[in-house]
Amino acid sequence: MNILKTFTLVALLCVNSAWGNSAEQFDPALRDALKKSFATADSFEDRYVAEVWLVDMGGRIRNYVKDDLERVEILRYAHAEAQRHELPIDLVLGLIHTESLFNRFAISRAGAQGLMQVMPFWKNEIGRPNDNLTNIKTNLRYGCTILKHYLKVAKGDWTEALARYNGSYGKTWYPERVYKNQKRYRE
Repeated sequence: MNILKTFTLVALLCVNSAWGNSAEQFDPALRDALKKSFATADSFEDRYVAEVWLVDMGGRIRNYVKDDLERVEILRYAHAEAQRHELPIDLVLGLIHTESLFNRFAISRAGAQGLMQVMPFWKNEIGRPNDNLTNIKTNLRYGCTILKHYLKVAKGDWTEALARYNGSYGKTWYPERVYKNQKRYRE
């Protein structure tokens, strides 16, 4: 089966967080947003658009994710979660690049896990202690929900939202890294 057919089949089937290790730093509104997020989408209107986008972006992350099916799964779910939360997909991919370099098994020194480096305490805060943050779909759902929440808190200021996501509120070094990596994934 050629790579385009593989992409098509999968398309059809289918933080970092220096927040600290303490659950005391959780935001009740964010906890509620995460809970609601798990209650609900297919993000591509057209199969052809999905195939083209998946092949294009797949080529861009091939050096980081060697397995074809895993690469498509990451892209498919990243696109779906970005659209679901009304986030720019290139920014979400830039954030994933910055956080984990597309390694779904990444774990930070602070204990954040997965593609978007989500802190494990969030699982207990939303009553889902058995969630696996190295699961692609789960991690992207958490990460995009958290990012969207911080964007609301920051009243649409992306730099502030990204700094909050990273736990570096008031500083710009982290958002600047994400913006630099975002350019790699512009359509």
